[in-house]
Amino acid sequence: MKRLKELFARLFIRHSIKQEIALIFIAVMAGTLILCWTITNIFLENYYIQNKKDAIKDAYYRINDVMTNGDISSDEFGLELRKTCDMYNIGLLVIDAASNTQISSTRDVDKLLRRLYDNFFGQGSDMEYLDEGSNYYMAKSMDKSTNTEYLEMWGLLDNGNLFLIRSPIESIRDSVNLSNRFLAYVGLVTTLISAALIWFVTTRITRPITELKTISEEMTKLNFETKYKSQGRNEIDVLGEHMNELSSTLEKTISELKTANNELMRDIEKKEQIDEMRKEFLSNVSHELKTPIALIQGYAEGLKEGINDDDTESRDFYCNVIMDEAGKMNNMVRKLLDLNQLEFGNDVVAMERFDITALINNFIASAEILIHQNGVKVQVDESEPIYVWADEFKTEEIVRNFFSNAMNHVDGDKIIEIKYRVIEEEHANKVRISVFNTGEPIPEESLPHIWEKFYKVDKARTREYGGSGVGLSIVKAIMESMNQHYGVINYTNGVEFWFELETK
Repeated sequence: MKRLKELFARLFIRHSIKQEIALIFIAVMAGTLILCWTITNIFLENYYIQNKKDAIKDAYYRINDVMTNGDISSDEFGLELRKTCDMYNIGLLVIDAASNTQISSTRDVDKLLRRLYDNFFGQGSDMEYLDEGSNYYMAKSMDKSTNTEYLEMWGLLDNGNLFLIRSPIESIRDSVNLSNRFLAYVGLVTTLISAALIWFVTTRITRPITELKTISEEMTKLNFETKYKSQGRNEIDVLGEHMNELSSTLEKTISELKTANNELMRDIEKKEQIDEMRKEFLSNVSHELKTPIALIQGYAEGLKEGINDDDTESRDFYCNVIMDEAGKMNNMVRKLLDLNQLEFGNDVVAMERFDITALINNFIASAEILIHQNGVKVQVDESEPIYVWADEFKTEEIVRNFFSNAMNHVDGDKIIEIKYRVIEEEHANKVRISVFNTGEPIPEESLPHIWEKFYKVDKARTREYGGSGVGLSIVKAIMESMNQHYGVINYTNGVEFWFELETK
């Protein structure tokens, strides 16, 4: 369910920074091209017409100057006139008072002559006057015979000759339309190519930012293993290095906080438990030591009185009993001292982050000889590394006690199974480690008492393998010192002991 929510959030999340940057650049570029196309579509024709008007005026001034002061028959003037007319697509006609043609840029002189007369004598129609000088007029006109619109200029030169200069506007419109289409095609292709380049560039630019986002997500889950890999020395790389330092500092701080929190919780309960624990401890120790002390005393008195003095085998047996009971007492006292330190809060629980699977695998490897000697089959779940927060040394003590308990009580198929189960809850992330052994289940009436000091379900069997009844009490004390859960489950074919540790 949690992964489904994350997938849903990723599908419907707002654009990533890479998409936003790319879209902004593409939108700006496309908007600029559209604006350019709109401006040219609206104003380019007027710009061309204005440019044409200036060219016609320039031709007028040049012809007027040559006709007044120059030689119109010169090759230089003829070449310049043809060049100007071809460049601006201009038709030119100049006649004298006798209607003789002085200058003409086209063979269709009669058509220009009729048009000149129409303009002078007011027979032209559909005129739109654009400009007027002392000796000339400029206007847009429609040639009905060809249904073509022209830009025309007519009037008198300084020497008294009549002139007509005209240029078709349709060619201007064709040029404008062609320019706009070309700009649209170029803009579309440029937008597509630029979009691909922008996407590639933004991917490279935002890759470290995406990496930082992933690191920050892992840090919110209290996973500090992911680190930023610096590739340069820009501001993003410096930020990544600071994130790495922040991650290390947070991990260290959380470790210290967890350790301090455990100490605080233990201190709160410490004062209430000390008196009761002292009384209970003295009572149980007195009870447990009574039997081995009596045995040691009895067998020692027997040796002193010379019982079976001539029987070497009996004397060795007496000595072995004394040594065995002394060893059991020594082992029990050592465990009691460890338990006493835990219960009285004299032992600091150092919260660390370590791989629980590696710890258990190493322990099983060290116990291989004991497993082989007892003919036990140990099965351990194969698992990826599972990192937990706990006291590593004390966690190994828990595993050792559970495993030793399983080895001492395994029966039937003689199988011991160690399993992991990750528990993901809304406010907690934990892993449950369980140790199961085949054999007889624990009697139901004994289940509430197995965690008590010196409690033994089967006293005869416990004494047979040298148990003191303190191992599970030590497990209880360790788990409570770390404020974690533990327990036991009965099955028809065996018993499972389990404990939980935090993964985050």
